[in-house]
Amino acid sequence: YEKGVFSGMRASQISVGNELLIGETVNTNAAWIGSRLTDLGISCHRVLTVGDDPTDIRAALDLAFSDSQLVVLTGGLGPTHDDVTKATAAAYFDVGLVRHEPSYQRIRRLFQARGIPFSASNETQADLPANAEVLPNSQGTAPGFLIRHKGSVLAVMPGVPREMMAIFSEELTPRVLSLSGGPLIRHHIQVAGIGESTLSDLVIGDVARFLTDGVQMAYLPHTHGITLRVSHGPDGATAAAHLLTHIRIVAHDHIVGEGVDASLERSVVEALRSRALHLATAESCTGGWISNLVTNVPGSSAVFKGGIVAYDNAIKTVLLDVPDAMLAEHGAVSKPVALHMARMAAIRLGADIGISTTGIAGPDGGTPDKPVGMVWIGYWSEDCHFAVKARFFRDRKLNKERSAITALDILRRQLADIRSMPFDLNPES
Repeated sequence: YEKGVFSGMRASQISVGNELLIGETVNTNAAWIGSRLTDLGISCHRVLTVGDDPTDIRAALDLAFSDSQLVVLTGGLGPTHDDVTKATAAAYFDVGLVRHEPSYQRIRRLFQARGIPFSASNETQADLPANAEVLPNSQGTAPGFLIRHKGSVLAVMPGVPREMMAIFSEELTPRVLSLSGGPLIRHHIQVAGIGESTLSDLVIGDVARFLTDGVQMAYLPHTHGITLRVSHGPDGATAAAHLLTHIRIVAHDHIVGEGVDASLERSVVEALRSRALHLATAESCTGGWISNLVTNVPGSSAVFKGGIVAYDNAIKTVLLDVPDAMLAEHGAVSKPVALHMARMAAIRLGADIGISTTGIAGPDGGTPDKPVGMVWIGYWSEDCHFAVKARFFRDRKLNKERSAITALDILRRQLADIRSMPFDLNPES
């Protein structure tokens, strides 16, 4: 549902650096810049990555300027021989490099303050294309610069993420806002316990009637669930409000919170705190993942008693009193064991609620009756005691993550008195 842009302004990114092409460095700059451009109401429709080669940089500039009003280039502004971006940009616009005296003096002062010798190569960082407007760098030595060209703008910044982010936020953003027609407003709704296609087709349904006045909607799936992002410009506030109301009503059972910082684990901690309840965990296949997620939330010490990682069957017996006969008859990955683990976790640690996981994470160890990815999740409180059987993947890490997230979502639904289980899971009392 990502349709259109608000101002009609299009942007291209160019990332320069051999290290990006050969995989030595992950290009996190591109993702960060793309997100910030979207915030500014600008459509980033292309990301080009080229090496430290003038011919390749020129070709990228030709393509970017062919259909973009804003071109953001990062990398190649350092003092070494392979930093060719400035010289290439100057040649591209048929101008020379000139010394920017304020930048030169600032760089000298930085080196003097740090007691570092100031060499000729450092001096060249103050040399910029003659037609450039300087973008000061508050976090480093090499300044960025901006060049206006035939109705378009080229913004060039260092590739060091900290320096790029500072220049973008402090210097480039005010200039871009004057061109873009206003910032983009985004709303985030966090959803868990349901797949993307099921959420779209069976819960939220067709939202075309809401996508007016520049309103956009996107489904952003991730390991912990789905983020629903509703975006709009200054004219789309009313239409966006109607869409958000629709989502809140039809997807109520699956919504764990709103905002970029909302999360399943945060919603669980807040729900436990509001009810003055305490949680304990007994984990086998998840290896402490549930405890890790819960304790990532500030203030979780008020509601989380602790967890027992009972990976070995002997630990299940010694610390959780799982009977040897139960293990022999049903196996560790079973409904009776999951139920017993959840109950004893609460009793042993003095909690109101216990949750447990026991499963086959893989990639080996599965059988026809208990394949890789099969997990039992147990829940216990004085009022309710049940276990849920789930079937996930063949990937070990994904199985651990999804099992932990599913356990927390089951807990969230119990605390909110939502009786439906996550899709594709069948509770067994």
